[in-house]
Parts: sequence; C-alpha cells; structure tokens
Amino acid sequence: MSSSILVSSSLLIESIVSIWFTYRESQQDLFNAMGSMYAAVLFIGITNATAVQPVVSIERFVSYRERAAGMYSGLAFAFAQVDLRFSAVAIELPYVFAQSVIYCSIFYSMASFEWTALKFIWYTYFMYSTLLYFTFYGMMTTAVTPNHNVAAIIAAPFYMLWNLFCGFMIPHKRIPIWWRWYYWANPIAWSLYGLVISQYGDDDKLVALSNGADSMPTRVLLKEVFGYRHDFLCVTAVMVGFFVIFFAVIFGFAIKAFNFQRR
Repeated sequence: MSSSILVSSSLLIESIVSIWFTYRESQQDLFNAMGSMYAAVLFIGITNATAVQPVVSIERFVSYRERAAGMYSGLAFAFAQVDLRFSAVAIELPYVFAQSVIYCSIFYSMASFEWTALKFIWYTYFMYSTLLYFTFYGMMTTAVTPNHNVAAIIAAPFYMLWNLFCGFMIPHKRIPIWWRWYYWANPIAWSLYGLVISQYGDDDKLVALSNGADSMPTRVLLKEVFGYRHDFLCVTAVMVGFFVIFFAVIFGFAIKAFNFQRR
C-alpha cells in the first residue's frame, strides 16, 4: 500500500509540473525543466528514505532475538536487509527499479524529452540510482541510531544541506570557493548533474536568454550558468553509483557493529 501511494503521488506531482515546460524556447523553459528534475529527486528520494526508516528499526530489533538464538550473524542480516525491505514480501532493488521505470516512462513523455533509447536509459539509470541511495541513506541513518525517530532527526539536516548545495538554487559557479568541496561531495548535485546533461548536454538548439534579446545553444548555456559539461556524463554515472554502494556498505557494517538492545 505504501509503495502504491508513493508512486501515485510522485507521478501526480510530476505530471502537473511537466505541463510547465512542454515547449523549450527560452532560458526560463530550460530552468523549469531542471526544476522538475530537482523537485522529483528531492520529493521521491526523501519520501523513500523516510518510509524505510521505521521498517528497518522494527526488523533490527527482531534480528537481535534471532541473532541471540544463533540463527545467523549480524553481517548476514545486514546484506539481506540491503536486498530486502520486507523479508517475505518485497525485494528492495526490484521495488525501486519498478518505481523508477513507472515514473520515468510516464514523466519522460510528458516532459517532451528527446525520444531516443540512450537518453531514456540514462534518465532511468540516474533516477534509479538516486532513489536507491536515498533508500540506503535512510537505512544507514537508522542503523547508526537507536530508533527511527532519532534517525529522522539525524537525517533532516543533511537533506537541508544537500538541497542548499545541489547546484540548482545556487549554481556551482556562484558557490564560494571554500564551500565548493561540499558541492562535489553532495549526492543530489551529482544526480541533478547527470539528469540534466543526459538530456540537454549535447543539445545545440538555440534558446532565448532572459534579457529577451540574445540567444545561446542549450549546451553552452548549461556550461556557462551551471558548469555542466556533457563529457562529464560517465564520471557522473560512476559517482551516483558510488553513493549507492557507499551508503549500503555503511549500513551493513553499522548493523553488525552497533547494538542498541536494552536489557
């Protein structure tokens, strides 16, 4: 039920937002398209991370009893939890993949993206990896805290910082140089980077600038304003995948190392 509500609500919101940029003729139209990607990453990602926290918290305390009985080690439970949200009902990776495919299939056509197989695959990959690392991040914060209530408190400041330094509200080039390291360490920044350049990074279509007099190719505008380069696409894909593995590994070892059981 929760997965159905999550997918339905995300599709509804993104369907409404997509109406704003059916036509991409100006700089503002391009920014609207980026804003929709930005909203999707934050809304669906944080929803995934928040939804998984109480589930992991409950299953962790069940695992204490089973581990005390010698049924399996803590590390075995950790790796199983990375693959399973509900042990007998849903598998995490296929669930997130199905969520990503449903979302991308509907939204991709409504957003008037270029209909090529490669660009659709890239878009689906970045959304899939983004939802995965958000889910694993929620699991990780639960694993390093006593319960899901504390995990939500710990996770919230990072959502705020990721949002602030993702490069959309404040472009990378305008971030003070002593703070730019956090932009490159920000998973949302890499997701937004990949989503945008996979669709527009090689686009030479002219768009009208905000001054109303000049125009510029889309790829040049992205490079000048946001610092996005299409030749960075593969690096971006690797970095997004890195965050998936990073959060999953920390979760696994935190489950094994920390014991919050009260006697």
